[in-house]
Amino acid sequence: MIPPKGLELLSMTDSLRYPSLPAGILIIVGGFGSGKTEISVNLTRYLALSGESQITIADLDLVNPYFRSREAREEMERLGVRLIAPKGGNSYADLPILLPEIRGAVEERTGRLILDVGGDAQGSRALGSLSDLFVAGAYQMLMVINSRRPFTADVAGTIDTMRRIEMSSKLKFTGLIANSHMIDETTPEIILEGLKLARQVEKVTGLPLQFLCGKEEVLKQIPPSDIDCAVLPLTRLMLKPWERKSGFSKGI
Repeated sequence: MIPPKGLELLSMTDSLRYPSLPAGILIIVGGFGSGKTEISVNLTRYLALSGESQITIADLDLVNPYFRSREAREEMERLGVRLIAPKGGNSYADLPILLPEIRGAVEERTGRLILDVGGDAQGSRALGSLSDLFVAGAYQMLMVINSRRPFTADVAGTIDTMRRIEMSSKLKFTGLIANSHMIDETTPEIILEGLKLARQVEKVTGLPLQFLCGKEEVLKQIPPSDIDCAVLPLTRLMLKPWERKSGFSKGI
Protein backbone atom coordinates (compact mmCIF):
# COMPACT_ATOMS: atom_id res chain seq x y z
CA MET A 1 0.00 0.00 0.00
CA ILE A 2 1.27 3.48 -0.89
CA PRO A 3 1.98 5.54 2.26
CA PRO A 4 -0.54 8.36 2.69
CA LYS A 5 0.39 11.98 2.11
CA GLY A 6 1.54 13.61 5.33
CA LEU A 7 2.81 10.38 6.90
CA GLU A 8 6.59 10.25 7.29
CA LEU A 9 8.11 7.46 5.25
CA LEU A 10 10.39 4.82 6.63
CA SER A 11 13.71 4.35 4.91
CA MET A 12 12.66 0.83 3.89
CA THR A 13 9.06 1.66 2.91
CA ASP A 14 9.50 -0.05 -0.47
CA SER A 15 9.98 -3.36 1.34
CA LEU A 16 7.18 -2.92 3.89
CA ARG A 17 3.44 -2.57 3.61
CA TYR A 18 1.04 -0.49 5.64
CA PRO A 19 -2.07 -2.08 7.20
CA SER A 20 -5.05 -2.64 4.92
CA LEU A 21 -8.22 -3.12 6.94
CA PRO A 22 -11.78 -3.46 5.65
CA ALA A 23 -14.18 -0.61 6.40
CA GLY A 24 -16.50 -0.90 9.35
CA ILE A 25 -15.95 -1.20 13.08
CA LEU A 26 -12.48 -1.74 14.54
CA ILE A 27 -12.28 -2.59 18.24
CA ILE A 28 -8.75 -2.14 19.61
CA VAL A 29 -8.38 -3.93 22.95
CA GLY A 30 -5.36 -4.08 25.23
CA GLY A 31 -4.39 -4.06 28.87
CA PHE A 32 -2.67 -1.29 30.82
CA GLY A 33 0.64 -0.44 29.17
CA SER A 34 -0.07 -2.39 25.98
CA GLY A 35 -0.06 0.77 23.86
CA LYS A 36 -3.57 0.22 22.51
CA THR A 37 -4.59 3.89 22.83
CA GLU A 38 -1.48 5.06 20.97
CA ILE A 39 -2.31 2.50 18.28
CA SER A 40 -5.96 3.57 18.12
CA VAL A 41 -5.05 7.22 17.63
CA ASN A 42 -2.19 6.55 15.19
CA LEU A 43 -4.36 4.17 13.17
CA THR A 44 -7.12 6.79 13.04
CA ARG A 45 -4.58 9.37 11.88
CA TYR A 46 -3.23 6.99 9.24
CA LEU A 47 -6.71 6.24 7.87
CA ALA A 48 -7.59 9.94 7.74
CA LEU A 49 -4.37 10.77 5.89
CA SER A 50 -5.09 7.88 3.53
CA GLY A 51 -8.21 9.70 2.39
CA GLU A 52 -10.91 7.93 4.38
CA SER A 53 -13.86 10.08 5.41
CA GLN A 54 -16.55 9.68 8.07
CA ILE A 55 -14.09 8.40 10.67
CA THR A 56 -15.14 8.25 14.32
CA ILE A 57 -12.98 7.24 17.28
CA ALA A 58 -14.71 6.49 20.58
CA ASP A 59 -12.97 6.42 23.95
CA LEU A 60 -14.01 3.40 26.06
CA ASP A 61 -10.91 3.45 28.26
CA LEU A 62 -12.56 3.81 31.66
CA VAL A 63 -9.62 3.39 34.01
CA ASN A 64 -6.36 4.99 32.89
CA PRO A 65 -6.53 8.71 33.82
CA TYR A 66 -3.72 9.78 31.48
CA PHE A 67 -3.36 7.81 28.25
CA ARG A 68 -6.82 8.15 26.73
CA SER A 69 -7.76 8.85 23.13
CA ARG A 70 -9.52 12.02 24.28
CA GLU A 71 -6.02 13.50 24.80
CA ALA A 72 -5.64 13.69 21.02
CA ARG A 73 -8.84 15.70 20.53
CA GLU A 74 -7.08 18.63 18.83
CA GLU A 75 -5.23 16.35 16.38
CA MET A 76 -8.38 14.38 15.59
CA GLU A 77 -10.42 17.51 14.96
CA ARG A 78 -7.68 18.87 12.70
CA LEU A 79 -7.98 15.72 10.60
CA GLY A 80 -11.76 15.93 10.45
CA VAL A 81 -12.21 12.92 12.72
CA ARG A 82 -15.15 12.76 15.12
CA LEU A 83 -14.03 11.97 18.67
CA ILE A 84 -16.60 10.63 21.13
CA ALA A 85 -15.33 11.16 24.68
CA PRO A 86 -16.24 13.09 27.84
CA LYS A 87 -15.58 16.81 27.71
CA GLY A 88 -15.00 19.55 30.25
CA GLY A 89 -15.09 18.49 33.88
CA ASN A 90 -15.69 14.84 32.92
CA SER A 91 -12.54 14.55 30.80
CA TYR A 92 -10.57 12.84 33.60
CA ALA A 93 -13.48 11.15 35.35
CA ASP A 94 -12.50 7.80 36.87
CA LEU A 95 -16.09 6.63 37.09
CA PRO A 96 -17.29 4.55 34.13
CA ILE A 97 -19.02 6.94 31.76
CA LEU A 98 -20.57 5.21 28.77
CA LEU A 99 -21.79 7.87 26.40
CA PRO A 100 -25.05 7.38 24.47
CA GLU A 101 -23.20 8.68 21.39
CA ILE A 102 -21.09 5.51 21.33
CA ARG A 103 -24.15 3.29 21.11
CA GLY A 104 -25.50 5.55 18.37
CA ALA A 105 -22.23 5.37 16.42
CA VAL A 106 -22.25 1.56 16.55
CA GLU A 107 -25.87 1.44 15.42
CA GLU A 108 -25.22 3.78 12.48
CA ARG A 109 -22.86 1.35 10.74
CA THR A 110 -21.65 4.05 8.36
CA GLY A 111 -18.07 5.08 7.68
CA ARG A 112 -15.28 3.91 9.97
CA LEU A 113 -15.64 3.51 13.73
CA ILE A 114 -12.65 2.79 15.97
CA LEU A 115 -13.32 1.83 19.59
CA ASP A 116 -10.44 2.31 22.03
CA VAL A 117 -11.19 -0.26 24.77
CA GLY A 118 -9.30 -1.06 27.96
CA GLY A 119 -8.67 -4.77 28.53
CA ASP A 120 -9.45 -4.49 32.25
CA ALA A 121 -12.72 -5.74 33.71
CA GLN A 122 -14.42 -2.35 33.48
CA GLY A 123 -13.45 -1.75 29.88
CA SER A 124 -14.48 -5.17 28.63
CA ARG A 125 -17.77 -5.06 30.57
CA ALA A 126 -18.51 -1.65 29.05
CA LEU A 127 -17.93 -3.18 25.62
CA GLY A 128 -20.17 -6.08 26.65
CA SER A 129 -23.01 -3.66 27.31
CA LEU A 130 -22.92 -2.91 23.57
CA SER A 131 -22.42 -6.49 22.39
CA ASP A 132 -26.00 -6.86 21.13
CA LEU A 133 -25.29 -4.19 18.51
CA PHE A 134 -22.40 -5.96 16.79
CA VAL A 135 -23.03 -8.17 13.78
CA ALA A 136 -20.62 -11.03 13.12
CA GLY A 137 -18.48 -10.24 10.10
CA ALA A 138 -19.17 -6.51 10.35
CA TYR A 139 -16.52 -5.76 12.97
CA GLN A 140 -12.95 -6.64 13.86
CA MET A 141 -11.77 -6.96 17.45
CA LEU A 142 -7.99 -6.86 17.64
CA MET A 143 -5.90 -7.84 20.65
CA VAL A 144 -2.80 -5.73 21.30
CA ILE A 145 0.05 -7.97 22.48
CA ASN A 146 2.97 -6.45 24.38
CA SER A 147 5.45 -9.12 25.46
CA ARG A 148 6.85 -6.72 28.06
CA ARG A 149 3.61 -6.65 30.06
CA PRO A 150 3.03 -9.41 32.64
CA PHE A 151 -0.29 -10.79 31.37
CA THR A 152 0.85 -11.02 27.74
CA ALA A 153 4.46 -12.05 28.25
CA ASP A 154 3.95 -15.52 26.80
CA VAL A 155 1.47 -17.50 24.73
CA ALA A 156 -0.43 -19.03 27.66
CA GLY A 157 -0.86 -15.70 29.45
CA THR A 158 -1.94 -13.92 26.29
CA ILE A 159 -4.55 -16.52 25.41
CA ASP A 160 -5.87 -16.58 28.97
CA THR A 161 -6.19 -12.79 28.92
CA MET A 162 -7.99 -12.90 25.59
CA ARG A 163 -10.46 -15.51 26.83
CA ARG A 164 -11.29 -13.43 29.92
CA ILE A 165 -11.88 -10.37 27.75
CA GLU A 166 -14.10 -12.36 25.42
CA MET A 167 -16.20 -13.59 28.34
CA SER A 168 -16.67 -10.08 29.74
CA SER A 169 -17.23 -8.36 26.41
CA LYS A 170 -19.42 -11.13 24.95
CA LEU A 171 -17.51 -10.68 21.70
CA LYS A 172 -14.85 -12.75 19.94
CA PHE A 173 -11.43 -11.58 18.86
CA THR A 174 -10.82 -11.64 15.12
CA GLY A 175 -7.14 -10.71 14.95
CA LEU A 176 -3.91 -9.65 16.65
CA ILE A 177 -1.61 -6.62 16.81
CA ALA A 178 2.06 -6.96 17.84
CA ASN A 179 3.20 -3.97 19.89
CA SER A 180 6.01 -4.94 22.22
CA HIS A 181 7.65 -1.85 23.66
CA MET A 182 9.16 -0.21 26.71
CA ILE A 183 8.35 3.36 25.60
CA ASP A 184 11.67 5.20 25.21
CA GLU A 185 13.69 2.09 26.09
CA THR A 186 12.32 0.10 23.14
CA THR A 187 14.93 -1.64 20.98
CA PRO A 188 14.70 -3.53 17.67
CA GLU A 189 15.14 -6.74 19.65
CA ILE A 190 12.05 -5.97 21.75
CA ILE A 191 9.94 -5.30 18.64
CA LEU A 192 11.08 -8.57 17.03
CA GLU A 193 10.50 -10.44 20.28
CA GLY A 194 6.90 -9.22 20.16
CA LEU A 195 6.53 -10.23 16.53
CA LYS A 196 7.68 -13.76 17.38
CA LEU A 197 5.21 -14.01 20.27
CA ALA A 198 2.34 -12.73 18.13
CA ARG A 199 3.13 -15.32 15.46
CA GLN A 200 3.06 -18.04 18.13
CA VAL A 201 -0.33 -16.83 19.39
CA GLU A 202 -1.52 -16.70 15.79
CA LYS A 203 -0.53 -20.34 15.30
CA VAL A 204 -2.32 -21.53 18.43
CA THR A 205 -5.51 -19.46 18.05
CA GLY A 206 -5.81 -19.32 14.27
CA LEU A 207 -6.33 -15.54 14.51
CA PRO A 208 -4.35 -13.52 11.94
CA LEU A 209 -1.67 -11.05 12.88
CA GLN A 210 -2.99 -7.87 11.26
CA PHE A 211 0.05 -5.67 11.75
CA LEU A 212 3.15 -4.82 13.79
CA CYS A 213 3.64 -1.46 15.51
CA GLY A 214 6.77 0.37 16.52
CA LYS A 215 8.36 3.75 16.91
CA GLU A 216 9.49 4.93 13.48
CA GLU A 217 13.15 5.44 14.33
CA VAL A 218 13.39 1.97 15.91
CA LEU A 219 11.69 0.29 12.95
CA LYS A 220 14.30 1.84 10.67
CA GLN A 221 16.97 -0.16 12.50
CA ILE A 222 15.34 -3.50 11.64
CA PRO A 223 16.20 -5.24 8.34
CA PRO A 224 13.03 -5.42 6.21
CA SER A 225 13.56 -9.15 5.74
CA ASP A 226 12.98 -9.63 9.49
CA ILE A 227 9.42 -8.27 9.29
CA ASP A 228 6.90 -10.55 7.61
CA CYS A 229 3.69 -8.57 8.18
CA ALA A 230 2.12 -5.15 7.66
CA VAL A 231 3.57 -2.32 9.75
CA LEU A 232 2.02 0.74 11.39
CA PRO A 233 4.77 3.25 12.33
CA LEU A 234 3.88 5.11 15.52
CA THR A 235 4.32 8.73 16.46
CA ARG A 236 3.77 9.41 20.12
CA LEU A 237 0.55 11.41 20.44
CA MET A 238 -0.39 10.39 23.98
CA LEU A 239 1.41 12.58 26.49
CA LYS A 240 1.02 12.95 30.24
CA PRO A 241 -0.17 16.38 31.47
CA TRP A 242 3.29 17.39 32.71
CA GLU A 243 4.86 16.33 29.39
CA ARG A 244 2.44 18.50 27.42
CA LYS A 245 3.18 21.51 29.62
CA SER A 246 6.92 21.09 29.28
CA GLY A 247 6.79 20.69 25.51
CA PHE A 248 7.96 17.07 25.66
CA SER A 249 9.02 15.87 22.20
CA LYS A 250 6.74 13.30 20.57
CA GLY A 251 7.72 9.79 19.54
CA ILE A 252 6.30 6.69 21.23
